Amino acid sequence: ERKHLALDVFRTTAEYDLTIASWLGSTISHQIQDMDWFGLIYKRDNPLRYGENPHQQAAIYRGGPAGIVNAVQSHGKEMSFNNYTDADAAWRAALDHSQPCVAIIKHANPCGVAIGSDIADAYTKAHACDPVSAFGGVIAANRTVTVAMATQISEVFTEVIIAPEYESAALDILMKKPSIRILTCPVTRISPLEIRPVSGGALVQETDLISAAGDDAKNWKQVTGAPVSSEVLADLQFAWRAVRAVKSNAILLAKNGAAVGIGMGQVNRVDSAKLAVDRAGDRVRNSVAASDAFFPFADGLEILTAAGVIAIVQPGGSVRDEEVIAAAERAGVAMFFTNTRHFSHA
Repeated sequence: ERKHLALDVFRTTAEYDLTIASWLGSTISHQIQDMDWFGLIYKRDNPLRYGENPHQQAAIYRGGPAGIVNAVQSHGKEMSFNNYTDADAAWRAALDHSQPCVAIIKHANPCGVAIGSDIADAYTKAHACDPVSAFGGVIAANRTVTVAMATQISEVFTEVIIAPEYESAALDILMKKPSIRILTCPVTRISPLEIRPVSGGALVQETDLISAAGDDAKNWKQVTGAPVSSEVLADLQFAWRAVRAVKSNAILLAKNGAAVGIGMGQVNRVDSAKLAVDRAGDRVRNSVAASDAFFPFADGLEILTAAGVIAIVQPGGSVRDEEVIAAAERAGVAMFFTNTRHFSHA
């Protein structure tokens, strides 16, 4: 008993001291590179049944008032470790867009993401990207879930849905599915810092919030092709924002505000291009493509243009840019350089 009381005392004073030191440090150092140290306080919220795999112990810790950990669960089984990681990825992907957006995540990668005239339309388009992979997925919506959206979801096995609000009748529909986990999370600013543990320490970086100069199409440089229509430019802008959520190497094909083929997590860009084209099928014709990093050779781009892609947005910056530009010119496609990269490896 005395040890527990002593622990409570030292834990309380340590938290107090750390809070003061962190605040004082923030008034002196405003850049990550200038921070001599940083401290974090996490308090256990709940133990989890297990971690990423059944043989791993796990728990969820709360570190602030916002975010997925603080979402209110109103229905379904308890959240698992993997539910949390997928829900976080889905929530971030949906919040990358200002229009009504739905993201569907499996194993931390999007298998569907779309914007629409309303949230039900966005879900229809997102699910159509890869209906097979969407089975058992995690859904995030950046608008209130309506009856029209809930009715569609009720027909598909879904692990988790997260949204800022739900219509009362939409909740009634969703709650008829006993296993779906329903989370409500207010739309708040994503944490400006990302911390990634590595052996012996941690990496700290600014969060990739789609806020770089190259994320604004006004700053893009068109290097090939004729001027594109407003519809094609809108699809390129959507694809560029959506590809941020895809694990590298990432290629995302889009049409009419929806992903139609996603190539993710491949160790070369050629295979990502092949995967995206394969997933898109006939929908690849007249689609646009976004690449999270430059094409090191023309081969990846040639796979896209041969399949029917009509416009491409990519960072540029390869030592072989001229070779890639020449391939785009031969294919007669419009290509834009953003001078911004969106690698994602976590």
